[in-house]
Amino acid sequence: MPMRLSDFRYALPPGLIAQRPLPERDASRLLLLDRGTGTVAHRSFRDLPSLLHPGDLLVLNDTRVLPARLDGATPRGGRVEILLLEEAGATAWWAWLKPGRRARVGTAFSLPGGLLAQVREQGPEGRILLEIDGSLSVRELLGQHGRIPLPPYIKRAVPRERPAGPLGAGARDEDREDRERYQTVYAREDGAIAAPTAGLHFTEAMLEAVRARGVAVAFLTLHVGVGTFKPVRVEEVEGHRMDPERFRIPEATGRAVKETREKGGRVVAVGTTTVRALESAADEGGAPRAGPGQATLFIAPGYRFRVVDALLTNFHLPCTTLLMLVSAFAGREQVLAAYREATAARYRFYSYGDAMLIL
Repeated sequence: MPMRLSDFRYALPPGLIAQRPLPERDASRLLLLDRGTGTVAHRSFRDLPSLLHPGDLLVLNDTRVLPARLDGATPRGGRVEILLLEEAGATAWWAWLKPGRRARVGTAFSLPGGLLAQVREQGPEGRILLEIDGSLSVRELLGQHGRIPLPPYIKRAVPRERPAGPLGAGARDEDREDRERYQTVYAREDGAIAAPTAGLHFTEAMLEAVRARGVAVAFLTLHVGVGTFKPVRVEEVEGHRMDPERFRIPEATGRAVKETREKGGRVVAVGTTTVRALESAADEGGAPRAGPGQATLFIAPGYRFRVVDALLTNFHLPCTTLLMLVSAFAGREQVLAAYREATAARYRFYSYGDAMLIL
């Protein structure tokens, strides 16, 4: 029987959506789900090392979030907000514009730093191709004037007059906090428009505690893009198609996965993006091929996992491909039952929220 979009709905009080990170990264709660029995236990994220076994392999996504949100202005002085999505050339970027009705081909917008952005092409699903010219490179522009692209469910009051600061014109106090906290401590490779949020709980001390437990740690890169957040617009979810996202599996990571599986250890993926990269690159033997690739894999109930044995993840929005992936891994009914228990126990949800470990 086909899975329907309505099968992935659940009720969540708005007050459980985390609006800010906790003062300490690893202070989050951890819901432990046994996918074999469906039993749930309530733990702290600091318990993670004790829940892993010597010989396991922890795989993390080291993508780095670009400060890709920019304020712009029309020739008549109107304000626009630009979210750069993906590089398409030295000075060309695919972007979303808000409000989008101002995105006709040829329209120009002024950007901070004296730069000019012109709409060169209209793409699918509201995307536009911008040509950005000026004395700064786009990377310099983002470094000086860009803002972290927080998800829309994080709603904060914005002061009428935004003070300038070291982040550039428009910087706010929460921008400074988000520059650090909406980024994993091991982020290295620029290119994401959103954080791989399951990794936000880790500190350097936590990674050392994991290694001290006898658990190996490996990295890959998947640049989180619009594919992760593309809404499912079909009622029968099997008809959904993912937009591609770029990933790279280092030789050392591919080798570590292969050796872990041969020795009977578990491959523990940190986050759904890590799962998609590993499973997209997997050969029939369950080892990921090293090198670059494009993740277009849509993982929903019925999918047979070839690489991943355990999953650390955050709590996800209803009716999303992220929730479908987790449901494929642990069973839809068990996952939704765990979400109901997390709701009753007042867990914090979504990007800055608590974590879930599925073993």
